[in-house]
Amino acid sequence: MALKGGKPVEVNRSDAMSRMKKGEFVRGPTAFHDSVTADGSSGFKAEKNRYHLYISLACPWAHRTLIVRKLKGLEDVISTTCVDWLLSHGGWNFTDKKPKCTKDPLFNADYLSEIYSKADPGYWGGITVPVLFDKKTNKIVNNESSEIIRMLNTEFNKFCKTEDQRKLDLYPKHLRDKIDEVNDWIYPYINNGVYRSGFARSQEAYDDAVRTLFKHLDKVEEILSKSRYLTGNTLTEADIRLFPTLVRFDTVYHGHFKCNKKQIINYPNIWEFVRDLYQTGGIAETCDQEHIQKHYQQSHTSINPHGIVSIGPDLDFDAPHNRDRFTK
Repeated sequence: MALKGGKPVEVNRSDAMSRMKKGEFVRGPTAFHDSVTADGSSGFKAEKNRYHLYISLACPWAHRTLIVRKLKGLEDVISTTCVDWLLSHGGWNFTDKKPKCTKDPLFNADYLSEIYSKADPGYWGGITVPVLFDKKTNKIVNNESSEIIRMLNTEFNKFCKTEDQRKLDLYPKHLRDKIDEVNDWIYPYINNGVYRSGFARSQEAYDDAVRTLFKHLDKVEEILSKSRYLTGNTLTEADIRLFPTLVRFDTVYHGHFKCNKKQIINYPNIWEFVRDLYQTGGIAETCDQEHIQKHYQQSHTSINPHGIVSIGPDLDFDAPHNRDRFTK
């Protein structure tokens, strides 16, 4: 048992060590798991202008939260700060010298690690985005994207811009079993699968990760050949969780992470699905390929020592997708 963010976390150290010895990439757990609730019963009440999201436009996990914030019309309710795309040895840092990045507006911090220390002076874990920060108590509420998007989906409905955004439910009761089942294999084999491929430190670890990745992309292609979205013809959290990986795939994961068996454009239904979501409800505004490509290719010097950013490929995310054929 270890303490992280003041909470006990079970750590299977022997399993993690065994996998790392084989050259596998093992992602550490997130540490802050409190919740914002509409009624405040959690100790963190949903209020306008109380919470701040620290994000990176390059990070797929942070991207999830930006998408749900956009779809639910919460841009004027929850403020954001985007860190520098370059993840240096000092960690995520704040800058106003790059497009869409700003200095830290709350504490004028230089590094995101200072925000973690502000919230918990004894914190020793990973410094990751997204971070949902409570400006009222100066505490980190949560740094787990899968939990933050659930809060944004339901707990801030009072503040949504429109009635349609208030009614939007990305985790509806009648689809929860399906959504959970899809999430259970998309996260380890696709979302994290690209990282397991790219950061593998042995041929065996890479081969296992990349083959499993494409096996499950084939599975997604099959599902999307029969329905508009992953759990039917309703947009859900499962789609939002997959999209950030797919929109980064051809520009960075295919080459940079050696996930080069196929490109997403080689999957007719997945490529249509990506364009469909990109063109939905302002999601395009949450995507930034400059941040994405420069982050991965300049930050990961163990993979790309000279930090040279590749030029392509050229992708037309605004091309017609014809996915509405499933709902006509």
